[in-house]
Amino acid sequence: MRKEQYDFPLDDFISVEDFGRIKEFSKDKETPFLIVDLAKVEKMYDALVKNMPFVKIYYAIKANPLDEVILTLKEKGSNFDAATTYEIDQLLRLGVPPEKISYGNTIKKEKDIAYAYEKGVRLFVTDSESDLMKIARRAPGSRVFFRLLTESDGADWPLSRKFGAHPDITYEMILQARKLGLEPYGLSFHVGSQQRDIGQWDNALSKCKYLFEAVALQGIKLKMINLGGGFPAKYLSPANELETYAHEILRFIQEDFGEEHPEIIIEPGRSLTADAGIIVTEVIMISKKAKLNQYKWVYLDIGKFGGLIETLDECIKYPIYSEKEGYEEEVILAGPTCDSMDILYEDHKYVFPNTLKEGERLYILTTGAYTQSYSSVAFNGIPPLKAYVI
Repeated sequence: MRKEQYDFPLDDFISVEDFGRIKEFSKDKETPFLIVDLAKVEKMYDALVKNMPFVKIYYAIKANPLDEVILTLKEKGSNFDAATTYEIDQLLRLGVPPEKISYGNTIKKEKDIAYAYEKGVRLFVTDSESDLMKIARRAPGSRVFFRLLTESDGADWPLSRKFGAHPDITYEMILQARKLGLEPYGLSFHVGSQQRDIGQWDNALSKCKYLFEAVALQGIKLKMINLGGGFPAKYLSPANELETYAHEILRFIQEDFGEEHPEIIIEPGRSLTADAGIIVTEVIMISKKAKLNQYKWVYLDIGKFGGLIETLDECIKYPIYSEKEGYEEEVILAGPTCDSMDILYEDHKYVFPNTLKEGERLYILTTGAYTQSYSSVAFNGIPPLKAYVI
């Protein structure tokens, strides 16, 4: 890690006042734990609405499924993207009406489709003939949108290959859906999480335009495009501002579809919650593997299995803050478990003051998304990551 990355201005990520609140709130609590600031979730939602007034927001609750986060966004007027019947049940328990829920997972059991339909959900995604037939059997008359296979070049956390279908298969499924009594409603894609190349939305939208025109020749008028997620959070590697994403994406839409464009949906998860979270962790041990080894190993009480799985392949590089001062040295960061894979950053070196001691706390910023929801149940007996809201 370069020197300036340790010396990053803290207020680039959190105000001094808010950091003081975090410290005061957390001082008597056992680490590790996540703190989520609901006011920041609201702020990010408002920023999306302000910059992208042409979209309908479906929060991807897998990013952070805390009841308090969902209730906050419900009060703001958000819709919700659910991946399982468990998430659907949670949303219904919290008073979210089924018409504001999309069953957004292309991989679904037939009984789960039937369950969602019974509960009132009428918007389903698909990317395969098998899934389409299940929806036709168990959710008759529902609106269906079709996920396209897209590239994820430029994304910190790619989502290509597993999801989506090629346009030629999608074309056939759209025609088949009409024959099956479903409503072919629209198209969707996901350009990858934390996508830095805004042009990837342009590439995907061009595929949508082709399909809109192709099925129109068969008398089918698609009404919606789901842009997925991919919008930025503030990690170490800089991304464009939300305003830039919004301006460019609207330009791409208007170039392909004109001013009277289809309904536009987005499914933000990371961009709504990541910046609102801080993980507080303790340094368990600092050691060297050999006398002449250049790097110290710093072991934390949180690792890949405790909520930091997105450090896999060092994809997501979190800002990590120490209050200590001193000569800066590069270190290797690792987690606490008895698994050799539980190394957070080895190739990408983080820099910390040489005065850092065992038992002291570090603050891992921008951790409000895909941390607690990714933590293991009891690997090595360690419980899932605790979370608090303020």
